[in-house]
Amino acid sequence: MPPLSRVLTALAWLLLTFSAPAQAAAAATVEVVQSPAWRDRDGFTEALAAGMELKSGDVVRTGPGARAYLMLAEGSRVKLGETAQFTFQTQSLRPEKSFRAALDIVAGAFRFTTARLKKALSRDVAIRVGTATVGIRGTDIWGKTDQDGDLVALIEGRIEITRAGQTSELTQPMTYFDAPTGKAAEVKSLDLETFVKLARQTEIMAGDGAARARGKWRVMAGTATNEEAALELYDRIREAGFAARIRPRQAEGGGWNYELRLDGYASAAEAEVTAARLQAATGLKTSVGR
Repeated sequence: MPPLSRVLTALAWLLLTFSAPAQAAAAATVEVVQSPAWRDRDGFTEALAAGMELKSGDVVRTGPGARAYLMLAEGSRVKLGETAQFTFQTQSLRPEKSFRAALDIVAGAFRFTTARLKKALSRDVAIRVGTATVGIRGTDIWGKTDQDGDLVALIEGRIEITRAGQTSELTQPMTYFDAPTGKAAEVKSLDLETFVKLARQTEIMAGDGAARARGKWRVMAGTATNEEAALELYDRIREAGFAARIRPRQAEGGGWNYELRLDGYASAAEAEVTAARLQAATGLKTSVGR
């Protein structure tokens, strides 16, 4: 692809995000990102960014120390912890009216919290956590799957869990379904101290360096004086899991400079955390500004 066309491609997501007319609601939207994180779609991988829409078949992956919040069309929120892999499947044509989805947690920790169901809205969500399938009936749950097994904790509401042909129903808050690899599953009580430790694995706190759609601070990742150099930087940053954007700026005396930056941070402190993380991942010298 010629360099100019590649630059335009790199700019396309930004232009569509901020200037496209309102259309049918997306089935899911990326709400907050603590990079590095990626979205895989139709064999193509790009860095995950706040405001990005998800469609059926998309895979979201988070890297070490990362987190991501996803907002479903019917109002529920999915929180992903570090080194997580999440697959989203839905056939809903009008997800804001009738939401049907299957959420597959292939690896890592997650939290799923339903919103209060609006009138005239129906919802049917199933979550697969490793080898266990969870039926949701209006609830708040936390779960994790790794080489040690699967765990699903009920924080509020009720869930039905199916694993290896056996079904268990959890109706008591602060209990969890523990299914170690190669062993029989058990339902156990969850104490508050343990829950706080689990919840931190999926929670984004102030100072974690997360980006949101409307943050006014940014990380300056570099500049280039030609299109080819700009695209090399762009690819390098986004492959590392950081959602860089290219901003062409007219140079004094004619010509163009290309600014590579990460947007969406609520404060200088948040941007500085990401700047340090980006510098560690890529070796680039970064700065913070508005």
